[in-house]
Amino acid sequence: METTVYPREPQVLKELRDATAKDPRSPMAADPHASQLMSMLLRMVNPKRTIEIGVYTGYSLLTTALSTPPDAKITAIDPEHASYEIGLPFIIKAGIEQKIDFIQSQALPVLDDLLLLQKEEGSFDFAFVDADKQNYGNYHERLMKLVKIGGVIVYDNTLWGGTVAKPDGEVPGCKREGKVLAAEFNRRIAADNRVEICLLPLGDGITICRRIS
Repeated sequence: METTVYPREPQVLKELRDATAKDPRSPMAADPHASQLMSMLLRMVNPKRTIEIGVYTGYSLLTTALSTPPDAKITAIDPEHASYEIGLPFIIKAGIEQKIDFIQSQALPVLDDLLLLQKEEGSFDFAFVDADKQNYGNYHERLMKLVKIGGVIVYDNTLWGGTVAKPDGEVPGCKREGKVLAAEFNRRIAADNRVEICLLPLGDGITICRRIS
């Protein structure tokens, strides 16, 4: 972290990370090293349209906005606006607020509405998901229609603190449901021949999918 992550973290992201640390739910925020990976992926994909499910204070959202072309558009979905307001001053400071369409809502209705518009199918180049784990499978099925062939989908928290590799007796009660949900999603995504996948033991676990059919 001290050698390769923090020295390259943009100052505005560091300021947002410091502001987020004061919030009681700060462990929900994206990890800086995961953000560094996502920034590299975004610059490689060079997406014009991205979608983000789960925003919190916007650390990953700001990462996306900083790493995409000037004319890129980001659809960001989260049911809570108050946390997003923590990050909004830093988004404005970075001068990239025009890229972001923040939608205060549960994600599934928004995704379903997008799918009702035929022109939206295959219109997104990149997606990032860091939201309620019980719906990861539902998000995946919808994103497989919204993200174009060759597009990339990134799922956060897929190792759930490493608990997916531990016997139930070694997992704290508060983490057991998440462990089950993460393990089920991992099995599901591993068997999905529509995507190439790579699961990285980075942070809380990151799964990168590239749609191939």
